[in-house]
Amino acid sequence: MIQYALKCAEGHSFDSWFQSADAFDKLHAAGMVACAICGSSRVEKSVMAPRVRPSRDAAAPEKAASPPRPLSTPATPAEQALARLRRHVEENSDYVGRNFAAEARAMHAGEAPERSIYGEAKPDEARALIEDGIPVAPLPFLPGRKAN
Repeated sequence: MIQYALKCAEGHSFDSWFQSADAFDKLHAAGMVACAICGSSRVEKSVMAPRVRPSRDAAAPEKAASPPRPLSTPATPAEQALARLRRHVEENSDYVGRNFAAEARAMHAGEAPERSIYGEAKPDEARALIEDGIPVAPLPFLPGRKAN
């Protein structure tokens, strides 16, 4: 397959794919190549830069220059900041799981000792906590779950 940049007599520019250069020549000679905009069959090839891919040998040193990072390593400053935040929350708070809303309510009512907690709440549970004046905030990460 080959892609040509084409131009019609009216000055419209468009691209089209052909099976080969010979296929373009045969279709053009038969008047079967038409402008995609106005339909004119007076079409000619435009000046275009060829797309050239480097050989596999030439591309290999680039890949070797930057070794792949492990998937668990944060790459961007934002990912690094989120990783630090997650570490801080996990080290300084108690994970209460899906009991977050009940535990937050109990602490607010004085029925449970106050401490830093994190966990999971359904959107309607979180909304109810906020409406009742219980300070909560969503975290930008999901808690890690222990698997069997």
